[in-house]
Formats: sequence, C-alpha cells, structure tokens
Amino acid sequence: MKKIVYIASLSLLLFSCGGNEKVNVDEALKSNDLQQIKASREALHNEYEKISADLARLDAAIDSLEPNRKLPLVQAITLKDTSFTHFIEIQGSVDTKQNIIIYPETSGVLEQLNVKAGQRVTKGQVLARVDDGGLAAQVAQAETQLQLAKTTYERQKRLWDQKIGSEIQYLQAQTSLESQKEVVAQLKSQLAKSVIRAPFTGTIDEVMTERGKVVGPGQDLFRIVNLDDMYVSATVPESYISQVKLGAPVDVQLNSLGKTYKGKVRQVSNYINPDNRTFSIEVALPNPDNLLRPNQVAVLKIEDYTNKAALLVPENVVQQKSGGRLVVYTLDNKGKKGEPVAVENEVKTGLKSGAYVEIKSGLKEGDRVITDGAKTVEDGTPVEVLD
Repeated sequence: MKKIVYIASLSLLLFSCGGNEKVNVDEALKSNDLQQIKASREALHNEYEKISADLARLDAAIDSLEPNRKLPLVQAITLKDTSFTHFIEIQGSVDTKQNIIIYPETSGVLEQLNVKAGQRVTKGQVLARVDDGGLAAQVAQAETQLQLAKTTYERQKRLWDQKIGSEIQYLQAQTSLESQKEVVAQLKSQLAKSVIRAPFTGTIDEVMTERGKVVGPGQDLFRIVNLDDMYVSATVPESYISQVKLGAPVDVQLNSLGKTYKGKVRQVSNYINPDNRTFSIEVALPNPDNLLRPNQVAVLKIEDYTNKAALLVPENVVQQKSGGRLVVYTLDNKGKKGEPVAVENEVKTGLKSGAYVEIKSGLKEGDRVITDGAKTVEDGTPVEVLD
C-alpha cells in the first residue's frame, strides 16, 4: 500500500510538472531546435530525480518511525576455523590381476576333472588331466634307453681313463647320453602339458567343460579367481596430473554394497591417452569381508587439498552480483537504534566440497553469516534475526 501511495504521488508531481512544461515541450518539438529539445529534456529529468530522492527520504523516515513495520527475517551462523579436505571424484572399476580362464595346452580327451565351481585350490594343484595319447609309455621307454646310455658312457669313461679303447668310442658314448637326456626332457615336457594345474591359489569360479569331452588349445576349461589382491582401475583427466600422487589416500565408495573402503594409489601411468587426455591409475583395495568382485563400479574420492583452519559457508549463500562480484551478507549492529543490519562483503572463494565452499578472503572467524533470508536483503537493510 505504501508503494502504491508513492507511485501515485510521483505520478501527480510529474503530471504537475508536465502541466507547466507541456507547452514548452510541444514548442521545443515543433521548433525542431536540438538545443531547445535537450534543455526541455534536462529540466524534466532533474525534476524527476528530485522527486525520487524526496520519496526515498520519506520512505526511510516512515521505516524508522513506523511502530509496526515488518523487518526481513533471517538466520545466521558464526564462522569458525574448520578442517577442510577436498577430493577429486572419479569413477573406476574393481578388478584383480588374478582372474583368468584356464585353457589346455594339448588336444585329447579330458579323462580327469578334479574340481568343481566354488572350490578353493592352491597353486600347482592338479585340476584336470587330458589323455596323453601314449606319451607316458614313450617317456618310460626313453628313460630306459637313457639308463642304458648312461651305463655305456660310464664304462667307456673308465676305459678311457685307463688309456684303454679309442677316444671316438668315448665321445660317441658321451654324445649318445646327452642326446637321450634331451629326448627324455622333451617327452616329459609334452607329457606335462596333459596335466592342468592351478597357476595360483584361488577359487574355481566356473567350470566350462565336462569329463570325457575332447578338448584342445584355446578351449575354455575353468575360470579361477583370487579375491585377496583387489584393486580399482580408473582414468583421470590430465588436468589432475599434479594432484594425484603415489601413496595418496583414497576413499572407495561401492554403492552396490553401501560401503566405503580405504585404499591408496599404488600405480600412476606415465602415459597420457591422446584420444581423451587421461591417464590411468590403480588403487590398492583391501577385501577383508570378501565382498568385492571384479567389474564392480566404484567411486574414487582422491584427497588433493587440505586446510586445517578453513572458513566454510554454505554454497547457496554466496551471491553473484553485476561484474561477476561474489558477495556474502553478514550481520552487524549498525542500525539507528542498534538493531542488526545486513552488511555486504565481497569475497573470494576456493574449492567446494559437498554443500560448502571455502572462503579465501572477505570474511574472518567470528563473522555472523546470514544463511536463511540472504537473498531478501541488501547492504544496510535492517533485519530481524531468528534464534
């Protein structure tokens, strides 16, 4: 209602002024004289500014004398030094280097299948055997011939040491022994390929074949997984290369489990991918509850900045004014009757974390920052503070 009265008063004053000057304005326009037109416009403008200033004075007087005036209601917080930590948040994937599929190295019938899915196995344990196609018999025969070659060589050596017999007989026996050793070694190596062993200690996650089937190189037999040495792999934007260091602490959030694990950066790639300008990292991850699984989605929060005595305010109280200025309103008892008023403070902000932002300059410890109602006040506005 007060504003309506002001507008009406302003209109009346302008109308009165316009009544006195209307003829002059019409004459100025008809004269087509630039100087006369400018003079008329300046006279009207000066009168408008005087009326606006008088209205502002009247408004201030009414505000100060009005017994039932309503002040903007605000709430405030008192700034204190607070420990502040900033994190880089990126998405990664849980993995383990001990997660492989086992293939046979030779073709044949799978005559033994010694494990089942979910079974715990140790490194070197026999998981299955493939029919060796008579290799075992060949090895036995080759070993017999090796024993004969060894006996022949030893006899020839004794004779040669006694200067009996020819050197050629001794050399032939020695060559025959070495050759037979190689034959036995090759046959044993081939025979070993028919035995499928666990490459590391872990759990048989899946059995992909059956006993009695014909198998061959490249055919899936088992998946074996070890969940003891887990890690998270992720790609980090190039702009963070100076912040991510070996050994940096990392919070690993697994939303699928509703858990957060503590890890450390154990590897930082020395290569920048030119396609997306990122580099790779690995974060070692403990798995005490055995709940982690390869390919789980993880959110990495890598600590990159800490301030033990930071000033933090809710991000929504920082307002941007014309010219890009950032301001925060605080309380001060500067009113005519000692009542609190809003004070505008230009600030510089730092990093953000959650709903809070760090204030680098413009505020100090102990300042009372207006939180609720900050957008309804201006510099010098009297306010009522809610407890």
